Amino acid sequence: MATIRQVPGNIVSDMDGEKVMLNVQLGKYFNLGEIGGRVWELIGHPMTVETLVDSLTAEYAVDRDTCEAHVRSFLAQLSEQRLITVSAAGGPDERA
Repeated sequence: MATIRQVPGNIVSDMDGEKVMLNVQLGKYFNLGEIGGRVWELIGHPMTVETLVDSLTAEYAVDRDTCEAHVRSFLAQLSEQRLITVSAAGGPDERA
């Protein structure tokens, strides 16, 4: 199972319940929104997509398949912007 990790060095702030982030390396701002911000909080500790989806479905009224599809899409965007790394179990880090 792949493990998701935040890339260190980003500045994150809470603005009216939504998370906004500055990627210092790229000099770009991102608005993660409320749920995206919650995803960011959860992956503050390395975890698998499965564990992340379990946490979100326990917190929000969403079915597992819909949640997983949205989470995978969001994680792909984070990876594309070099905000997270994804590593295979026991393997080297790689981008999602």
